[in-house]
Amino acid sequence: MTYISEITNVMEYEALAKEKLPKMVYDYYASGAEDQWTLQENRNAFSRILFRPRILRDVSKIDMTTTVLGFNISMPIMIAPTAFQKMAHPEGECATARAASAAGTIMTLSSWATSSVEEVSSTGPGIRFFQLYVTKDRNVDAQLVKRAERAGFKAIALTVDTPRLGRREADIKNRFVLPPHLTLKNYEGLYIGKMDKTDDSGLASYVANQIDRSLNWKDVKWLQTITSLPILVKGVLTAEDASLAIQYGAAGIIVSNHGARQLDYVPATVMALEEVIQAAKGRVPVFLDGGVRRGTDVFKALALGASGVFVGRPVPFSLAVDGEAGVRKVLQMLRDEFELTMALSGCRSLKEITRNHIVTHWDTPGAVARL
Repeated sequence: MTYISEITNVMEYEALAKEKLPKMVYDYYASGAEDQWTLQENRNAFSRILFRPRILRDVSKIDMTTTVLGFNISMPIMIAPTAFQKMAHPEGECATARAASAAGTIMTLSSWATSSVEEVSSTGPGIRFFQLYVTKDRNVDAQLVKRAERAGFKAIALTVDTPRLGRREADIKNRFVLPPHLTLKNYEGLYIGKMDKTDDSGLASYVANQIDRSLNWKDVKWLQTITSLPILVKGVLTAEDASLAIQYGAAGIIVSNHGARQLDYVPATVMALEEVIQAAKGRVPVFLDGGVRRGTDVFKALALGASGVFVGRPVPFSLAVDGEAGVRKVLQMLRDEFELTMALSGCRSLKEITRNHIVTHWDTPGAVARL
């Protein structure tokens, strides 16, 4: 058994979290859709990208700083939105916010957080984005966006891959429901219904009742009429949708398959990344979300052209194991590994990381057809 003091990589938190959390909670965080092929592929795809390191480059000083939408951060590693963090730890999203702030990076708060935008804001300074699910009640959405804006959040990450919830069989088996002592804090007092125990996944039933299946590109325009905050479109996997996102005013794109929890057998995000980046043509930043567990993964994403990465599941897992300190350690380990990867690849700053620093199976003539 690994003890907290012995943890040496991000993946080890998951095994410890599994021992500590109730089965329903662990399964909710860990599982993917249906066969979970994409869940495995999000990780496996990184292992098929290899390095072409450059030597004798004087790597005595390494600069990992970058800017995202004009905000300075310490490294291109940010926190993705994950729901219901108080299921993992009593301090939930507030602990995550403090850890992100201490690391000098961005946290994205989920619409379905168990802490409100105001509570997260009151933890102290920090650059925070707000993830939005569009409900059937646009008035509720508008109120939520305005509250996030008032609470000092700096961007909206609009999730666009969830007109319906993916089929997560573990949640169906467990009849997943939010524990009774927790609530969707951002919706308190907005009369948007609650998550009830069902014969199915309580979350799937809730989504079916609340989330707007008619969501379309016009709604991206609508969002721009109710907020001056930049909008990141989260859930893009194709060149076609990347071009449309830009056409409809997105300030950035997050290449995401929702942690492999929506449509199974979509490519790993790192496999879809280059297509999206080529379509974006440098007009907006493109970020990667999904499968990042090592500093080497971060480097590979940046070498393919990403402006940064978002990390999801390691947050609730590390929260469960060690609260705020766990999340801090995850961010520190990823930072240290990324810095080491840069040094060993001969890169002193992010702008020195190029496509020539990696080789993929679709680079070489006669290579295996790209999945």
